[in-house]
Amino acid sequence: MQMGTIARWEKKEGEKINEGDLIAEVETDKATVGFESLEECYLAKILVPEGTRDVPIGFIICITVDKPELIGAFKDYTLDSAAAAPPASVPPPPPPAAPPKPAAQPSSQAPGSSYPPHMQIALPALSPTMTMGTVQRWEKKVGEKLSEGDLLAEIETDKATIGFEVQEEGYLAKILIAEGTRDVPLGTALCIIVEKESDIPAFADYRDAGIADIKPPVSPPPPPPSPAAAVSAQPAASPVQAPAHKGRIVASPLARKLATERGIDLLQVKGTGPDGRITKKDIDLFVPSKVAPAQLPEAAPLAVPAPTAAPTAAPTGVFTDIPISNIRKVIAQRLMQSKQTIPHYYLSVDVNMGEILVLRKELNQEMPQNTKLSVNDFIIKASALACLKVPEANSSWLETVIRQNHVVDVSVAVSTPAGLITPIVFNAHTKGLASINQDVVTLASKAREGKLRPQEFQGGTFTVSNLGMYGIKNFSAIINPPQACILAVGGSEKRLVPADNEKGFDVASVMSVTLSCDHRVVDGAVGAQWLAEFKKFLEKPVTMLL
Repeated sequence: MQMGTIARWEKKEGEKINEGDLIAEVETDKATVGFESLEECYLAKILVPEGTRDVPIGFIICITVDKPELIGAFKDYTLDSAAAAPPASVPPPPPPAAPPKPAAQPSSQAPGSSYPPHMQIALPALSPTMTMGTVQRWEKKVGEKLSEGDLLAEIETDKATIGFEVQEEGYLAKILIAEGTRDVPLGTALCIIVEKESDIPAFADYRDAGIADIKPPVSPPPPPPSPAAAVSAQPAASPVQAPAHKGRIVASPLARKLATERGIDLLQVKGTGPDGRITKKDIDLFVPSKVAPAQLPEAAPLAVPAPTAAPTAAPTGVFTDIPISNIRKVIAQRLMQSKQTIPHYYLSVDVNMGEILVLRKELNQEMPQNTKLSVNDFIIKASALACLKVPEANSSWLETVIRQNHVVDVSVAVSTPAGLITPIVFNAHTKGLASINQDVVTLASKAREGKLRPQEFQGGTFTVSNLGMYGIKNFSAIINPPQACILAVGGSEKRLVPADNEKGFDVASVMSVTLSCDHRVVDGAVGAQWLAEFKKFLEKPVTMLL
């Protein structure tokens, strides 16, 4: 989308707008989309009337205010009077056909007459909460041909690193935002695409004043050489390290991050992914056999495993400043919002996992090779069914209403190098254990590689966070708003429990779980009912079939 049409205004000047209300219907290049308000306000002035076509991205279409008494101040407001409009024309009449494309991004060299036909590709919103992004990597070079669906760049949003695909055929004429540039605002022109290859040279010196305030990436200072690095510096330059890749190295963002952390030269890694792409698996399996012999003559005998020692070398100085990624910023904001605005309370219960473990062993004998059900699959299924039994726990606080969901989409907390993310098992209440297992394995793998699509982690009605595999006995999780509950799952341990015949004791595997509830939505008794249903499903797993 480069421009749109205001198909209809759903609100009138002076009306109050609540969060989530539909303000207008905007016709894009794909469909007519409802444009919703992100906060409470009042519509003070409509600047672009209904039916106005070809409104450029970034154009101001209306004015909203916080208080109704401020509406009158904008009665005669125009963009011309404020000198704030991207194009020079008055907004009510449709903008002229030629200037809008470049006018959306003010430029010191006004394209149009002096430049061949071209298209500016602006940074889109790749998640609902995204306000800016980081250009992690350009997948195409200037001059390369682009086909529809090709991966143009990898953009780090506030949720994940997402591949940005080309929507039309053409040629990449100019890259305006360099790799590694952080905090690029939405709507900023990223690059120039032309239809004809012969038009590429015309944009060699093209500059856009709209990106003048964006700081280019600063090359990090070279890390202080550690003793091991200094010793191995001369052998490292030896011709024995012949590049394993010709031309550009193709690697996933996670693979690049791990390689940097472990001091691995990607030139030495053989990629097993599509088109030789280096993946996390390639980094994990990499053994730098060619480097070790070259280091032996210079290093002390005890320093033979130099390649593995490099990443764990003692850092110099007294501290290290780690830049805060967009993902980490949003995690911090959402967790602070949750703990400060949601009245949490916690309910814990112990679950006898004996029958589940027996059933899991039997079912795994019937599963395909290399596919095994995990205890977490049973937990997700039991959580979804308990939400059907106690729908109050499968609800959301939306300020003016409590939305009780009729389907159960379980968000599963996954730890990644970039931070915590919660991919979703949709319709978990209708899926079998094998289907849930396949979804979780696929989503967790994509999450750790930063390849989740926005629709795979946005939404959800209930969250499960399992730290049992790390030996955690119990913990209290922070609610994922606007959801009302999150289940914190600890590990199983052997305990003495009263025998069924009430004579003596038996040894049983017992798991502790803690339900965090939003007291605005779920009362204490309701939370206890949910845990009772959850416990019943796990302790008598055959009831999941009813």
